[in-house]
Amino acid sequence: MNTKEAKLWGGRFEESVTDSVEKFTESISFDKALYKHDIMGSRAHASMLAHQGLITDDDRDKILDGLDAIKKQIERGEFEWRTDREDVHMNIEAALTDLVGEPAKKLHTARSRNDQVCTDFRLWCRDAIDAIVLRIKHLQLERDASRLLDCRARMNFCPLGACALAGTGLPIDRFMTSEALGFTAPMRNSIDAVSDRDFVMEFLAANSITAIHLSRLGEEWVLWASEEFGFLTPSDSVSTGSSIMPQKKNPDPMELVRGKSARVVGDLVSLLVLCKGLPQAYNRDLQEDKEPAFDSAKAIMGMLEVSAEFAENITFNQERIRNALPAGHLDATTLADYLVKKGIPFRTSHDIVGRAVGFCVSRNRQLEHMTLTDLKSISSTFDEDVYDFLGVENSIKNFSSYGSTGSECVSSQLDYWVTKLDLVRK
Repeated sequence: MNTKEAKLWGGRFEESVTDSVEKFTESISFDKALYKHDIMGSRAHASMLAHQGLITDDDRDKILDGLDAIKKQIERGEFEWRTDREDVHMNIEAALTDLVGEPAKKLHTARSRNDQVCTDFRLWCRDAIDAIVLRIKHLQLERDASRLLDCRARMNFCPLGACALAGTGLPIDRFMTSEALGFTAPMRNSIDAVSDRDFVMEFLAANSITAIHLSRLGEEWVLWASEEFGFLTPSDSVSTGSSIMPQKKNPDPMELVRGKSARVVGDLVSLLVLCKGLPQAYNRDLQEDKEPAFDSAKAIMGMLEVSAEFAENITFNQERIRNALPAGHLDATTLADYLVKKGIPFRTSHDIVGRAVGFCVSRNRQLEHMTLTDLKSISSTFDEDVYDFLGVENSIKNFSSYGSTGSECVSSQLDYWVTKLDLVRK
């Protein structure tokens, strides 16, 4: 068990914090996920400090070498994450001091944990968006991808150099660090730079919308896989069984997709409520923004991956679908269109077809089985060509407007996405 060391911020304190306070306030248990981004930010900051003459080139090189060594330790699983060092920033900085000595103490020049964590978090969210968008491509939810990319563009501004909230009197170059980290530009207002969490809220909102889409898709697939519908059969590789009913084959992955959408929405709500009453600048409450974001990203990536795998491992039962289609008089709308093409006003056509459907319901038959005499008894406008509009296949064929569900239109849409996404059409 390590003894407590003096806090890097503890100069004016005469007593150590209690164990319960230390345990309650630590964030290293979860924010160590930011280690890569923290090191990126520190490297850019050290290089800028040397460029501006605030540290020597020799100090910079020692800092950069030390950060590289720490990164390798972390990735080998050899780094000791210490709770008494509170968070990822203090753990890395203290370890750097242990490793290279005095030069490490210069790294925090013109920087606060406030702007440091905001920078790290924006870098992490940026990477998370890239990973999610890549997974969206395998399932294809175009608006969801564009929402995330819009969010990425808005979040891509650098808080580093805003310090605690008011900036610094030292001659730093915020544009240099911003460019080094791949940001569009530094954030214009130092108070907003450490206070703003719009980027996380927008990120989690985009994830929530994606989660709702996946949940709705999952609901349809679960319904279609049921015995009552039987429209699709998932393969064994994406199904589970029942511990009591040996005949069961459950589309459990999609039921869990449907369920996990709730936690993604919950992560967004947690963040919204967290931020709603906060004053400007950095407040410690904002430490609570990380876990909802980490959870949301992990959940949405898992949902996308399993949904894509499920889609690739289902068989559509065409005969079952074909037998179910006529039940709702699918061709009634097409029949109304037929009458419109004959010059009958749509409202009148609607009434005529309604009476034709009533005729069929009372005799337990389909519209396509009505004789021409039957049809003419309802409207003299009907002629032999009416049978080109009746029946499920004719009905589907006649849906021809742009974006419709007609066979040719669906084929055209598939061709568009295959080309846009650079896929091989199966």
